[in-house]
Amino acid sequence: MAVPKRRMSRSNTRSRRSQWKTSAVATQPCPQCKSPKLPHAACGVCGTYNGRQVVEV
Repeated sequence: MAVPKRRMSRSNTRSRRSQWKTSAVATQPCPQCKSPKLPHAACGVCGTYNGRQVVEV
């Protein structure tokens, strides 16, 4: 098992952790009602997916 030879300084630890961040959720406009929705998912406002009504809203 790998074990660190020396203790990592606080600045090295924080600079390494500064790159660990989340990205924004990618949304696209619904072709029917133009509200933002997740790709490959039914619209939560109008309930359509792939040009068809799939969810009763």
